[in-house]
Amino acid sequence: MSLRARMLAYLISVHALFFVLVVVLYHQRPVVVVASEAILLLSLLVGMALIERALRPLDYARRFHDLLQEQNYAARLQQSPDDELAGLVEQFNRMLDALYQERLKLGEQRGFLDRLLAATPSAVIAFDFDQRISVCNAAAGSLLGLAAPEGRALADWLHGDAGFVASMGPGDRQRSRDLLAQISTLAEGESRLLVDTDGRRYRCQLKHFFDRGFPRQFMLIDELTQELERSEKATYEKLVRVLAHEVNNTVAATGSVLDSLLYYQPQLASPDRVDFATAIDAVKRRNGSLGEFIERFSRVAKMPEAEPRPTDVRGVMDDILRLYREQCRSLGIRIEWLRCDPLPAQMIDRHLMEQALINIVKNALEAVAATLAGGTGSAGYIHLEWLRDGDRLRLSVIDSGDRLGEVPAGQMFTPFFTTKKGGHGIGLLFVREVMNRHTLSYRLAATGQGETRFDIWFPGIPNHAAIRPSPAT
Repeated sequence: MSLRARMLAYLISVHALFFVLVVVLYHQRPVVVVASEAILLLSLLVGMALIERALRPLDYARRFHDLLQEQNYAARLQQSPDDELAGLVEQFNRMLDALYQERLKLGEQRGFLDRLLAATPSAVIAFDFDQRISVCNAAAGSLLGLAAPEGRALADWLHGDAGFVASMGPGDRQRSRDLLAQISTLAEGESRLLVDTDGRRYRCQLKHFFDRGFPRQFMLIDELTQELERSEKATYEKLVRVLAHEVNNTVAATGSVLDSLLYYQPQLASPDRVDFATAIDAVKRRNGSLGEFIERFSRVAKMPEAEPRPTDVRGVMDDILRLYREQCRSLGIRIEWLRCDPLPAQMIDRHLMEQALINIVKNALEAVAATLAGGTGSAGYIHLEWLRDGDRLRLSVIDSGDRLGEVPAGQMFTPFFTTKKGGHGIGLLFVREVMNRHTLSYRLAATGQGETRFDIWFPGIPNHAAIRPSPAT
């Protein structure tokens, strides 16, 4: 029973008792009894009115409570004409208005945060109190290829192919699992450089924020591939300029001195003249080799801007195939098309792309030859593919060399890094610069089946407008 009902019951009971007593005394003093009954009735009415007014603040409190429960902060309590309740109603309305403004502000901030998360190129993942994903923005979904990640833990994707976007291929799923395996070992507060199977580099940070007084973790992943490549390029360009200046000056001066020394050859005894001339020629050849060595590095640093024109990629590869056919035949290596579809011309700089593809085929040839020479392979081959891969076109050079071994993916295109004995580490560096200037995606990786493949992806519908150099250049 409510407080109002109990108070009314009490008031009516008391007045009913007095009314009964008055009725009992009615025969003795009727006038007094009638007057008493009138007074009691008036007292009852006044008491009921006072109870209603006394309990009116509870009615306002109940209505305020109902509005809070319904989260209807835009509603307002009707102002009472009673001065005693006006302040209470005004206070309730002020509280409702403050809650409405706060809710509106939080909604605007949430909307801004949602748009910011959707637009930022950084991958953002937030976790709930049970370390399950509660927020995964578009960049994170694109980077990791996770389908419906909310409510799941990162470990759910480490084994098997369940939970990935259906359009992802096996290679992309393996790349995603490799990244997730590295991410899952990150400690809170740690910032680490991650490298995926394509050699792309990312900075990953794990931090926390407070939600209702308890910490929740969130993760930021930024791709640093282009930034690091720009830094590397600027470093090796400066290094090459310094080396070229010093070496060329030394080679020029040494060459001049050596030519001058040849004038003294007739003054020597006959038995010494041949040895003297041979030594001078050997030093001059070494000077020439040193100059050529520096020139090869300089070609990467001084690479001209790409001048793209419609080019038949198959025609370029056919020329390279003819170039290396005889050499491959002499080494017992088959070089041939595995698949070649009739595809449209691409907007590329033929000279730069041809030189890059020659480097790729040459590396494949040397890897297969080394494998055969080491006795670890019985049949060597280099296969070429030119086909449509989803909404893009893919050119692949696949060889049986399998010489990548345990080389980390992040070192494949590092300046001056090489796995070949006597190599200089500029072949893949040149290839990387050419691909970046054409804004093409590429991948060099072992297949795990005794093969190595170099894939280059071209746009499915070529843009015949001029291609601008990549920002990384």
